[in-house]
Amino acid sequence: MLPFIIEKQSCWERLKAEKRPIFIYGMGDGALKIMSVFRKEGITLSGIFASDDFVRGHSFEGYRVHKLSEIEEMVEDFVVVLAFAAGYQEIVDKIQDIASRHMLYVPDVPVVGSGLFTYEFCVENADKIQQVYDSLADDYSRKVYANIINFKISGKIEYLSAVTTSKEEIYKKIIRPVSNETYIDLGAYNGDTIKELMEFTHGRYSSVYAFEPDRKNFKKLAKFISGMNHIYAYNAAAWCMDTQLPFSAKAGRQSAISADSDNMIDARSVDSVLSGKAATIIKMDVEGFEREAIWGSALTIAHYAPKLMISLYHRNEDIFELPLLIKSLNPAYKLYIRHQLYIPAWETNLYAVKQ
Repeated sequence: MLPFIIEKQSCWERLKAEKRPIFIYGMGDGALKIMSVFRKEGITLSGIFASDDFVRGHSFEGYRVHKLSEIEEMVEDFVVVLAFAAGYQEIVDKIQDIASRHMLYVPDVPVVGSGLFTYEFCVENADKIQQVYDSLADDYSRKVYANIINFKISGKIEYLSAVTTSKEEIYKKIIRPVSNETYIDLGAYNGDTIKELMEFTHGRYSSVYAFEPDRKNFKKLAKFISGMNHIYAYNAAAWCMDTQLPFSAKAGRQSAISADSDNMIDARSVDSVLSGKAATIIKMDVEGFEREAIWGSALTIAHYAPKLMISLYHRNEDIFELPLLIKSLNPAYKLYIRHQLYIPAWETNLYAVKQ
């Protein structure tokens, strides 16, 4: 069963069996999630450290925040658990350096939803995982898929570094944008992915439809596209239909639909906005609600087969549910999976192009 999954023991099981002191590297939401699992699993936490620039003699959740150098002076041999995301080469290099000196784990905790990604979770969903693996268009996608799953179980970063692909290679070899694209950007943030696309089309395009639900981000987006023709921006979430949804506004990219919020925002479906018009590229990074956004684009996907770029990392089940959904809506697609520079397995995306 699933011979490409070679990691059977989760990082949580390994940490539970550890005899060495365990220190969490980082603070914030990631650390809180990891500490919660530690409590449930009975894993002993010895302390917390942060990068030297962030240490100001403060504490986090009752633990004094140390510098790494302080811990290295106090403790000869210890285990490091990374609790933040790194998407820049300088930070990734620093993490790699720590991993060369200490046992390092990067536990996979879902950005949205609950539960842990374990071998048992994979066994429960073995048929779906195997279906996706068999449907991928090239050997490298299958290698990426296997490595991401093995990373998510084990927390070992070598699985990520072995399958990291540059953004440029993905655009040039898979998406291959041309000068007359109709681009749908779901989760447009401040316009960074519109800018990214135009770098590969030399600023040429037919039209752009950008969805961004967060009001502060939307203001930045509106400023970016000011004076540009045929770009239509919507201060709305991408959804399966036109409605209103509760929304939690947070700093940067972390804003998301949340049942706990009293703040209501507009939500639109791609099919409704396009009203039967064609799209040639759809990008989706909507903080765990990609499935709803796909259903809201179902007619467009089925009829026009636009090139797709879809985040696969927000929910545990995304890695198999989303590729299968896309394939069911339009069997003509060839599916690719690529991982861009990031620790943990964020920026692992599905790319779909018509055969």
